[in-house]
Amino acid sequence: MEPKLSQEVIKTAQAHEGPIETDAVIVGAGPVGLFQVFELGLLEIKAHVIDSLAYPGGQPMELYPDKPIYDIPAVPVCTGKELTDSLLKQIEPFGATFHLGQEVTVVQKQEAADGSIRFFVETSKGTQFLTKTIFIAAGVGAFQPRTLKVEGLDKFEGSQLFYRVRNPADFAGKNLMIVGGGDSALDWTLNFTAEGPNKAESVILLHRRDGFKAAPASVAKMKELCDAYEMQFIVGQVTGFEEKDGKLTAVKVTGGDGVTRVVPMDVLLVFFGLSPKLGPIADWGLEIERKQLVVDTEKFSTSVPGIFAVGDINTYPGKKKLILSGFHECALAAFGAMPFIFPEKKVHLQYTTTSPKLHKVLGVETPVFD
Repeated sequence: MEPKLSQEVIKTAQAHEGPIETDAVIVGAGPVGLFQVFELGLLEIKAHVIDSLAYPGGQPMELYPDKPIYDIPAVPVCTGKELTDSLLKQIEPFGATFHLGQEVTVVQKQEAADGSIRFFVETSKGTQFLTKTIFIAAGVGAFQPRTLKVEGLDKFEGSQLFYRVRNPADFAGKNLMIVGGGDSALDWTLNFTAEGPNKAESVILLHRRDGFKAAPASVAKMKELCDAYEMQFIVGQVTGFEEKDGKLTAVKVTGGDGVTRVVPMDVLLVFFGLSPKLGPIADWGLEIERKQLVVDTEKFSTSVPGIFAVGDINTYPGKKKLILSGFHECALAAFGAMPFIFPEKKVHLQYTTTSPKLHKVLGVETPVFD
């Protein structure tokens, strides 16, 4: 199910005329992208954050929001959701602006009359930026839903065919067919059969086999509901559809016995999981090795000065795809960006334990020791 976050710490972008001029654009709102906001914030650099998902958190929120993570320093155990909420709370003083549910589609290097470099950035929603630096923290790429491969069915996407649930209330009182055998499919099946404002008129769960890759408790509950005739479970695959007056009216389901049956429905919800794709990043003129961006290990710069890459998206000798490694990369990338943002400014390493300046930036009182 789509995660619920502490929305009070997420500043969403407002409508804006023309390009937004900024010092830094971060592509990716996963844990590393969020921590990049923190490291830039300590250097008094505000950032705009873009992510293809509708909420921050990246892979941990999308794939395992409730599963434990054990290798975050000084945090013995936390879930993906807890980690995301903590990072959002940590970056709250820095006022990052989020542009969610959109991908970066255009990156163009521009040289100003004074010789300074800017990057023109545009997203799939038409949001535009002029930025001095770019930080790519896109993990393994933008997550795209795996789609149902039935010819002609895609024309109903967004009206009667959905791969994500944005607002459960949109499906209340509808005859739903939910396709899939993982946690998302089972969770939404249970959600829409439960009493409440989002309850569907009917729910049919369709999966290609009788086994599931979902929590055993969810599978057991689903079978209980089937036994109580509160929903149906069908083994089979969607192989076709029927329509009338431009509306999807039924799907054709072919079972393991080879027989194809017509199943009426109002809405088709498909949960086949997500597939990461490098997407437009491949066209930005950056050096790429095995679908990852090549960086140096001094400041995690890509082959284009002013564009940095942190987290799972980058590669270098000895690279390990760990969240904690990404956090380290963020610190060095932030310092590496300073000459592009404040070329005349000397940067000195300061510590949050003792620096009154950093305390002011963080909005905390400087402790007084006797």
